Amino acid sequence: MLILSRRPGESLTIGDDVVVTVVGVSGNQIRLGITAPREVRVLREEVSKAMREENQAAANALDSNRRPGDAVRQLRGRKQRKSRD
Repeated sequence: MLILSRRPGESLTIGDDVVVTVVGVSGNQIRLGITAPREVRVLREEVSKAMREENQAAANALDSNRRPGDAVRQLRGRKQRKSRD
């Protein structure tokens, strides 16, 4: 982990496109401003973790509801529909 000291108004750059600026400090709370391209997702760590856990839970639910032969039948059905078209 890289640890940097920055004062309000000072910034750091990540890669070529992301700039993190210290906007303010109040007690033990720091306000950061982040400038990044629209295609770069910027999330708080707890939000990112919650999304990963939800996605994993959904994937596990799908896997537990699917029987092994279902995938084979689904693929065969696609091939038959394509050959009829």
